Amino acid sequence: MKTPFHQLPRRLDRDLNRMTNSFGDVPLSRREALRRSIYGSAGLLLMEPLMVRASQASAVQLTEGAARSVIQIWLWGGPCHIDTFDPKPDAGRAYTGALDSPIETNVDGIRIGQLLPQLAKQANNYSLIRGMTHGNNGHETAAYLVQTGRTSERDVFPGLGAVVSYFKGYRAGYTGVIPPYIVLTQPQGRFSEAGFLGPRYKPFATGGDPADSVFTVEGVVSPDITEQHQKERRKLLGKLNTLGGALPGNATLKTVVDSEDEAYELILGDAGKLFDLGQEEDKTRDRYGRHTFGQSCLMARRLVEKGVPYITINYRGWDTHKQHFQAMNRKLPELDQGLAALLGDLSGRGLLDSTVVWCTGEFGRTPKVALESPWNGGRHHFGKAFSSLLAGGGFKGGQVVGATNATGEEVAERPVYPADVIGSIYSQLGIPADAPLPHPQGTPTNVVPSKSENVPMGGLLKELV
Repeated sequence: MKTPFHQLPRRLDRDLNRMTNSFGDVPLSRREALRRSIYGSAGLLLMEPLMVRASQASAVQLTEGAARSVIQIWLWGGPCHIDTFDPKPDAGRAYTGALDSPIETNVDGIRIGQLLPQLAKQANNYSLIRGMTHGNNGHETAAYLVQTGRTSERDVFPGLGAVVSYFKGYRAGYTGVIPPYIVLTQPQGRFSEAGFLGPRYKPFATGGDPADSVFTVEGVVSPDITEQHQKERRKLLGKLNTLGGALPGNATLKTVVDSEDEAYELILGDAGKLFDLGQEEDKTRDRYGRHTFGQSCLMARRLVEKGVPYITINYRGWDTHKQHFQAMNRKLPELDQGLAALLGDLSGRGLLDSTVVWCTGEFGRTPKVALESPWNGGRHHFGKAFSSLLAGGGFKGGQVVGATNATGEEVAERPVYPADVIGSIYSQLGIPADAPLPHPQGTPTNVVPSKSENVPMGGLLKELV
């Protein structure tokens, strides 16, 4: 198995930086360190057939879906539907707080929150799911439910990103140096995204901050080492490596050398330049917003252009038990600017039709404002009713699916469950609902839950296709 993506440059740095290293009580020379590094990789290579056998056993016929990529905007902590995509101005200030003046969009009959004016101009590009529900109020369990569509306590199922990486990444012949599943910039940490698919299908988390002057991607960009220094390091490594001449034509060694070449392609080549947002015009960066979320949206667009199948933007700060409205005055304008720029840019570049954009949190927040101390105008976890935004990838824009009651506390029409959204996205990607997953115990398991699993489902989003 090749060295994992995020470890490739780090491995080179590690071997070159250690003039001596302790292995037990015996000092290790650089040459010995290199030798052990190479043969360690060779050992991992011999294990690869064992690790991928399950994947090969579950071959399935994929179709050419309308979508090729997914950008998931994860509002970590849970946004309030009343403040965003399902306003209830007639419910009174006990529910709306100061956000009681929703605005019209460019689609007749659709209004959204007053702090989202740029998204209001793009309603034709997205649809709103106002009947989202699952009834779970725990961060970890709700996040797992929304991203897997399942509630099983016995198995740890893979999330949507890992499943897409499995079917549309490595098994589909994806050959890019950039991994097929990327998180900007930190993983949730709420559950194992890869589940029983295993570590190969975990996302690569970039780390760093794309709004910085240099986006320091973990394992790719070092803030302390110049490009010239990296080139000198590679030259030195080549001089130290004498195995190439000693083992000509060795297949294992060739694989390790290829991994080294990929690492340096990320550090010094065109692949690594993908993460250099300085290549974008200032006016483009300004349009997305010079904040972490806005620049993450811009980075996601660049990854889609490169053909990466699944990108998650993990946008934190939505867990607002206290001083909710002060937080919304900061967060909603950022969301509005970054997401509107992303949708407009994808549309203008002809990429929206082939890119699903899914904006959601693990749940919503209580419609009624907690005004009493110590909450001081907070909103709490609310899985009974919330909203999601869905755009692109063959989904219709300018539509509303489902509805809540007058106070936003109950789903009144067309309940939509996480499995419904996930199954609909799989369908747009050409992944059949009955596509099998390689369960470690051999239990028959499909990407979309079957009726026997007793998972609440309201049906795929046929209204949007």
